[in-house]
Amino acid sequence: MKTNKRNKLATTPPSKGVRGMLKVTLLFIGIVLTTSCSKNIFDTSEELLEYIKQPENGYLYAKTVNGVDFSLLYKPTDLLVNQELTGESSASKVDSLRSKYGEYLYFTLSMSKNNQELLSNVAGNKQKFGAMVNELAFGMEQKVHLYTPQKDTIAMADYIYPRMYGMSGSTSMLFVYPRDEKVTEEEHINITIEDLGFYTGEVKFKIPTKMINNEPKLKF
Repeated sequence: MKTNKRNKLATTPPSKGVRGMLKVTLLFIGIVLTTSCSKNIFDTSEELLEYIKQPENGYLYAKTVNGVDFSLLYKPTDLLVNQELTGESSASKVDSLRSKYGEYLYFTLSMSKNNQELLSNVAGNKQKFGAMVNELAFGMEQKVHLYTPQKDTIAMADYIYPRMYGMSGSTSMLFVYPRDEKVTEEEHINITIEDLGFYTGEVKFKIPTKMINNEPKLKF
């Protein structure tokens, strides 16, 4: 009687060489999965900051236009939570703060020229200096815009501009936007900065929302 070759192949155990290759493959897959899962959870805020400041991770964007250096950094919710926590905190406190800050998106915009704050570059012109101080402190809502690919503009919730009085190498401010479904359900969002008087024209950043929806967290 002839042996059914298909059944024989199905019941024959793999050779030692094949078994070894399978073990190596499974081990490799396990390492990759473990790395990809733990990669987005950090023990300290310093580690998290270091991670998001690496452009290849998708949270920092930079460009130079007409000698002005722009950088835009997305700040994950847990960085804001960590700033408010003092000492040991309960899980309920962490959850409460995550819920509070998770309603918004936070972006730090830094701008510099000649490795100085923007104001330092107009310090010799009192009129221009005064106008820029006023614009940076009160008028950035009219200069910085977040909108979807469908041109839906997301209104700015708030922004913070700390005066550094020439003690910093850049002009930095924090912009806050609501975590609107129009934002999170799109493939990307756009953030633009209008010309602030340095002949840069409109500067645009395209931000993939995948990175925002899967933002890294802290282990509290």
